[in-house]
Parts: sequence; structure tokens; C-alpha cells
Amino acid sequence: MSTSISESGAESGAASPPPGCPAHAAFARDAARTALHGPEARHDPGAVYEKLRAEHGGIAPVELEGGVPAWLVLGYRENMEVARTPSRFTRDARLWRDWNEGRIAADDPLLQLIGWRPDVVSYDGEEHARLRAAVNECLTRFDRHGTRRHVQRYANQLIDNFVEDGRADLVTQFAAYLPMLVLSRLVGLSEGYGRKLVEAIVGMLSGGEDAYAHNQYIIGTLRSLTEARRKAPTHDLASWFIQHPSGLNDEEVLNHLRVVIVLGYETTTNLVSNTLRMVLTDPRFRASLTGGLMTLPDAVEQMLWDDPPLMVCPARFATHDMHFAGKEIREGDMLLLGIAAGNADPEIRPDPGAPMHGNRSHLAFSRGPHECSGQEIARAITDTGVDVLLNRLPDLHLTVPEDQLTWTASTWSRHLDALPVTFAPRRRPAPRSAPAAPAASAPVEPSAAKEALAAVAEAEARADSDTRGGFWASLVGLFRRRR
Repeated sequence: MSTSISESGAESGAASPPPGCPAHAAFARDAARTALHGPEARHDPGAVYEKLRAEHGGIAPVELEGGVPAWLVLGYRENMEVARTPSRFTRDARLWRDWNEGRIAADDPLLQLIGWRPDVVSYDGEEHARLRAAVNECLTRFDRHGTRRHVQRYANQLIDNFVEDGRADLVTQFAAYLPMLVLSRLVGLSEGYGRKLVEAIVGMLSGGEDAYAHNQYIIGTLRSLTEARRKAPTHDLASWFIQHPSGLNDEEVLNHLRVVIVLGYETTTNLVSNTLRMVLTDPRFRASLTGGLMTLPDAVEQMLWDDPPLMVCPARFATHDMHFAGKEIREGDMLLLGIAAGNADPEIRPDPGAPMHGNRSHLAFSRGPHECSGQEIARAITDTGVDVLLNRLPDLHLTVPEDQLTWTASTWSRHLDALPVTFAPRRRPAPRSAPAAPAASAPVEPSAAKEALAAVAEAEARADSDTRGGFWASLVGLFRRRR
């Protein structure tokens, strides 16, 4: 099979290495690769990283689901070099040798994450600079205080749903929904799209047979939004992308909206959950927060060091044969940035328990030309959302011992399954009228997503069957199936 990974028709890569080649030895024998999937990797990914570091040093041969080979970059300095040197390690997946040599199926779920698209993530060089300028300039148009007001509004709405109960699960009733409500508003979608987009993103990132359908729903929704804003622009990210002097076409607009929605949701949801867990379980941090010795932004940075939202970031591709970190890397090899492993590298962090207050030199948002442009929005959603929650419910207490909390992990990230808490019940505030938000009309139901909607029909049916808790029940089910 020699189908191109993109519309551009990339040609097949280099021939197989000779039997004596070190790269052949690393990638040809199953015993030489450590799986980043399966029970061991899901149970304790950090232990897997440290085992690989001890055996291989700064970079190690690994295997993704389906037997796909890759290199996992483990060292902090090695991660920095890969991230900062696109001339050697490009984001352009059209160079991926395993795809070009026909070893990756066209419907492989992995392509939904690392396949080439016409967006800033997939390009380097001049085209990347053009797209990066559009993304950066449009994201900086958001008023910082306005964004935080959106976070406060939606955080209060979510808290109102459980404030009278005296108990809640802060993952499925708060962290899983807050980022999408805010991001939907920023890109130009109505609140009604939040539920379906959460389900679609969770389903896509879970992999499996429905990943493609979920991705098509996301694309169809954003295509309809792009078409609507092309006709009637307003004060939102979709309109600003369309109006930017870089001249983004419709495919570029919708793919950049997809980057914001998908990456922004997954990372920010994990960051909110992890920050809440830290505040509730670590007495040092709770005491520091209440005593004024640590701010919530400090707590967020600590979590970005200790438990980054993405453990592994896909992907870079070697632009030529090279010797790197003691290994022979072939042109077209895939390299994965080991964010969590790099943050824990003992060469730069010999005492993992030492506080990192105010230190932003972590790898959580990557580095180099592809450093996350939306990181300040993620920080604003997290520290503002957690601040609203702690102010409304200062007596939050975890209802289970910390060691009974469970996690669901994939190759790329891990997230809490639940964060059950109790608190003194409060009366729900009476509804208040508020100034109308800037116009952000909902796009029509996207025709391109009709088939994809069938893939989430079961979750929709569950949500509709219980008007009070059906969505959260279906969302929990989706999270459970990610294991």
C-alpha cells in the first residue's frame, strides 16, 4: 500500500535498512521495543519511562498500538533539542516512513492524532510561520478579563447544578465540561454544541473503530461554522481566522479551529482535574493556599511539572539519517516528545519533591516553534475555574482516600476517573439577568457529520433518557471505555 498521507501525494520513503544496520536492529525485533500501551503502561506510565531511561538513556525504542514503531524522547535536553530543531525533526507527517512504505492503514486511529493536515501543527518553515502568525495574533485578540468572565460564568453554572446536593464528582460534573463551554464560546459555537463535542473528542482520543466517525463529527461541525462565519463574521475566533491577512482558506480555518478545540479540551480538562486533586489531597498545597504562601497560578505550574496534561506529545519525524542521543535514527522515523519523562529528568530535577513555584521551564506546552499558542487560555480556565469553585465551596473534602483514586491512561495522557467530594449543601442562587454576550449564533446541523452522528447516537440516547444526569452518565461511560 502506498497511499499518500495527505492530498499532496507524498512519495514512498527510503528502502528497508540492511540487516546489519543498528536502526534495523532497534526497529526490527519486537524485544527491542517497549510497548506504550497495554496494562503495564496504563497502570504506571512513569515507571515505564524510568525503566526506559535506565536502559537506554535519553531516547528509547517503543511501540504504539498496532505494532507501530517510534522513538520516545526521555531526557529534558533531548526533548528541547527535538522540539527546537525542525530542520532535523519536523512535524510534517508526510515524511513518516512507515506510512509511505504502506505499513499504516488508511483508517488507523493513530492518523486522527498525527496525520498531516493543512494546519500550523503539520508545517515547518515559511508556511508554518504564516499560519503561526494567524493563530498567535487571533488568540491574542481575546480580552484576558473577558475570557476570565466567561470562565466565571460557566464555572458558576456548573456549580449551581450540584451546590444543593452536598456532594459531587468534580471530574464529570466540573472539569470535564468547563473547558469545552469556554472554548466553544471563544471559537464561535453556541453552548448547545458543548455536550456533543465533549463526547466526540473523548471518543476520538479513545481510538478504536469509532475514532474516525467522531473526528468527522468534529470536522463537520467546524466546517459549518466556517461557512456561516464566511457569510456573517462576528466577534469570535472563527471570524478572526477568516479575516486575518494571512489569507486562510476554509480548510485551514476549520483545521485550526479543530486544533484549538481538540488539544485545548484534552489538556485543559486534565489540568483542571489534576490541580483540584492536588489542592484536595496534598496538605502542603492546601495550607499554602489558605495561608497566602502560594497562589493558584503557582499550584497550576507545579502540576504542569509533576503531572502534565499530555504525558507524550506526537510527533516529530527525522528529516535525514543521524546519530542522536546514542542511537541511530533513520530518515522518516517517528519521535515522540516525552513530556512527563523530560519534566522528571534527574539531570535537571534531582529532587522531584522540591517545589517549582513560578518556574515555567517545564515541557508541558512543548518548546520551540510549535510551543502551544493557547497556553495562557488553558491557565486562565484552570486557575479561574478552580478559584471560583474554592470560593463557592471552601469546605470541599475528598470522600475516598487518595490511594483509592483511579486513573485511565492512554499512550498520550492519563486522567482521573472521578474526584468525589462532599461539602455543606448551599441554596442555589436565584437566576440573575446578565448582559447579552457578543453574538455567536449556532451553526446549522452540519450535513457532513450526519454519518458521524450515528456513531454517538447511543450516548445521545442515554443523555436524553435522563434529563437531570443523563449527560454525565453517558460521559462517564465514555471515559470508562478509554481504559
